[in-house]
Amino acid sequence: MAQSPISAFIRHHYRHFNAAALVDAADAYRAHLEAGGQMLVTLAGAMSTAELGLSLAEMIRQDKVHAICCTGANLEEDVFNLVAHDHYVRIPNYRDLTAADEEALLARHLNRVTDTCIPEEEAIRRIERAVLEEWTGADQAGEAYFPHEFMYRILKSGKLEQYYQIDPKDSWLLAACEKNLPIIVPGWEDSTLGNIFASHCITGEIKRVHTVRSGIEYMMMLADWYKANCQGQGIGFFQIGGGIAGDFPICVVPMLEQDLQMADIPRWGYFCQISDSTTSYGSYSGAVPNEKITWGKLSAETPKFIIESDASIVAPLVFACVLGQ
Repeated sequence: MAQSPISAFIRHHYRHFNAAALVDAADAYRAHLEAGGQMLVTLAGAMSTAELGLSLAEMIRQDKVHAICCTGANLEEDVFNLVAHDHYVRIPNYRDLTAADEEALLARHLNRVTDTCIPEEEAIRRIERAVLEEWTGADQAGEAYFPHEFMYRILKSGKLEQYYQIDPKDSWLLAACEKNLPIIVPGWEDSTLGNIFASHCITGEIKRVHTVRSGIEYMMMLADWYKANCQGQGIGFFQIGGGIAGDFPICVVPMLEQDLQMADIPRWGYFCQISDSTTSYGSYSGAVPNEKITWGKLSAETPKFIIESDASIVAPLVFACVLGQ
């Protein structure tokens, strides 16, 4: 059967080292899904500002992703890009910036992420105004929602549509919202909107801190989802970067098995990590997959892959292979 252009190019040229690991990981991803398995994808780093939605959104629409665990930054920055893309400023020579250059960007209210600056007013404050209405409404009604549920609410309300500056099909969060995809956001407090929420609690505008539900509640939600979906071929774990976005959800398996002492809890059925972290002593992001066996996260039989490269390059290629592009 003829291969699609991207897949054909990759299979012809990507034969060794990290390139071969990319092909093997993509093939195993497809095989896991074709056998009836599901896949959780984790997003660390600044993948939303890197516009991963260009490929991830289609993965969600085609049911190649069944849950996402991401940092608070990745949750909000996909929406920032959705409403303010034309106001972003790219800095190709970011490696050469002086401290004075950085101060000049600050004066222009441009928050830099490597080579890309997020505009304060058009992105951050626009979303703040929209989500604050939801926060205060829930607070006054005595209701509580997860961070991603608040984002789903503002997207479903249509109040942001007039500001869209990219094709909506390129927003992974919009695709997730349309599928009502489970999203887990551990450590949401460590995000721009998390800081903004704290400021409104400090001023007293929001009376109940727990109007936004906590990370512990996210773990409880994840435990319920895992139990409901882990039988058969099981759930795979596709990790982009390291940190809390990867460490938090992978621990649900040993929690269920060891802490709750539940029998017959399958371990993760597939594992792949894209990382440029150097393998070193005590580094979680740089740990090889086999280390996770001793923690009860993976088994000896779990298909395991690590692609040591830049996720902004690798992830779209893996997704293209999975999608048959």
